[in-house]
Amino acid sequence: MHECWQRNLMVLWFGVLITSSSFSMVVPFLPLFLLKIGVHQHVEMWSGLLFSIAFLFSAIMSPYWGSLADKYGRKPMILRSGIALFITYSLTAFATNPYELLALRAFQGLLSGYIPSAIALVGTNTPESKVGYALAMVSTASSTGNIVGPLVGGVLSRLFGDRVAFGSAGAIMLIATLLCWLWVREDAFVPAKTRSSVLGAWKEVLDNKPLLMTLCITSLTAFSIMTIEPVLPLYIAEIGGSLNNASLLAGIVFSIAGIASVLFAARWGRLADRIGFRRVLLVGLMGGALGNIAQIPFHEIWGFSGIRFLYGAFFCAVFPALNGLVVQQTRSEFRGRAFGLNQTANQAGTLLGPLAGGALGSAFGPHSVFLVTGLLLLVTTGMAYFGQRAWSSSKAAGGVSPPTLRS
Repeated sequence: MHECWQRNLMVLWFGVLITSSSFSMVVPFLPLFLLKIGVHQHVEMWSGLLFSIAFLFSAIMSPYWGSLADKYGRKPMILRSGIALFITYSLTAFATNPYELLALRAFQGLLSGYIPSAIALVGTNTPESKVGYALAMVSTASSTGNIVGPLVGGVLSRLFGDRVAFGSAGAIMLIATLLCWLWVREDAFVPAKTRSSVLGAWKEVLDNKPLLMTLCITSLTAFSIMTIEPVLPLYIAEIGGSLNNASLLAGIVFSIAGIASVLFAARWGRLADRIGFRRVLLVGLMGGALGNIAQIPFHEIWGFSGIRFLYGAFFCAVFPALNGLVVQQTRSEFRGRAFGLNQTANQAGTLLGPLAGGALGSAFGPHSVFLVTGLLLLVTTGMAYFGQRAWSSSKAAGGVSPPTLRS
């Protein structure tokens, strides 16, 4: 499996990079695209609907696609999602009204799942001693895409127009899907004997207390970090001192945490292979909590940016560690459903976090959001710490067997 897992990781690293880049090439420009196709009333409402509907449908459908992945394989789910994204982005280039955009975003949410399926395939087809490193590399690809995508999308939009940018996102998704079809092999796949319902999958999670704890931590973590998203650009514009440069400054500061993730995620992954995912998770959550609270005293852009970098350097350990725990806490034949449910937990937090953050920031100011985000992450750290007893007792009792990965 050694050569196979390395090739899989290389191809899927590129695929996740492309998926993340294509997403960030398209989504940030949708509100501006609404204006260009003639929407001048209720633009904020349409923008919110376009952002939210894909996450909503993805949260609903992820367990279903995970069930199919356990029955037929993770690679077919990657190909299905890649083709769906290719079609969605390509058709977006031809949209002429907000109703078409909304339908396309709903279609995207219904058939999404490239990155969770890629994570599940990598986690299942990688030798156990390398799982932490491999999952961290996938996380690095996602972070890199989030940095590169807006830049590429902005340049293409400026030079050739939004429709070309959307079409380009579709084209690169087709390339990533073809590479997966040609080069990725799923050797360590044991098909589930029966395809359980979504309700059956949740029942199995309820019987697996360590996995249930991990899903709760995933949801609360996503909720916590997304509370800050609505107020961060406005706060950056405030402390930057220039509305003319607000977009540029916001882009730079947003990218800083991503750059830290690219630099440090693989190191956290290697450390997790040595000391365990739970310990790395605790360090990442604590660093994220303190990093958010530490942003409050800084009222000038450079000091604030430095703290954002330190925050990113620690917090990039969190989601790869959570993915590693999902691998450890599930049987191979249930792993697709587990990652589907993990995606649902993540999307639920992603949906609700901005609503809470926007309301809190509007009522009490941006510093209150930094404080609450930090406190929520401290609560999440406590959940992860006290969850050790559940994980340890389950392992000692044989309740959750670690995955069997052939090397």
